[in-house]
Amino acid sequence: MREPNSGTEEIIIAPSILSADFSDLAGAAREIDASGARWLHFDVMDGRFVPNLTFGPKAAADLRPHSKAVFDVHLMTDDPDSLIPGFTGAGADYITFHPEAVIHSHRTLSSIQALGRKGGISIVPSTPVSSIEELLPFADLVLVMTVNPGFGGQEIIPRCLEKVQTLAGIRTERGYGYLISVDGGINEKTAPAAREAGADVLVAGSAFFGAEDKAAMVRKLGGGPR
Repeated sequence: MREPNSGTEEIIIAPSILSADFSDLAGAAREIDASGARWLHFDVMDGRFVPNLTFGPKAAADLRPHSKAVFDVHLMTDDPDSLIPGFTGAGADYITFHPEAVIHSHRTLSSIQALGRKGGISIVPSTPVSSIEELLPFADLVLVMTVNPGFGGQEIIPRCLEKVQTLAGIRTERGYGYLISVDGGINEKTAPAAREAGADVLVAGSAFFGAEDKAAMVRKLGGGPR
């Protein structure tokens, strides 16, 4: 079992490059670094698990030389196992998949970690925390979707933050070591509630890339010490 994590000392802001201008992704990656955000989030969609299609490992590989950020890859795909080696080779640091999309979730999680990467699990709004309880001792990260995945710019579903509270409570009670990430509808108005619920990582797309002063937005979202 990993060393217990009662929450990171600092809130991590992970801008989602899905909301960037795709004609200049390298410039967007450099903007993320310059803003003080520590992670860069990739929303990988296959057009089947979610109704949209984004990018594959080559995008991460091409951006790796342009960024010092932690590459946080979220696989919203029907067959995450087939993509794990490619994103590992592309420089991903965290790879997160949806147990709703696979049968042998523990094996998928273990395969990510066997390749030397941090393994994460994510749940959509309709999936309860109880469904992933057996995976929690093994996870490096748990990503709570606070919108139905597939498109950026949606409004947060507030009730989903109750899952963050539940996960934070389980982590403290049982001494687990996962980080808790929240993705969907995060902006300067909703970020305080996510932090209060126990989130360690806030994924922000439209709020970050729509801000004129991105460093100021990172601070407004709570990036830095708790």
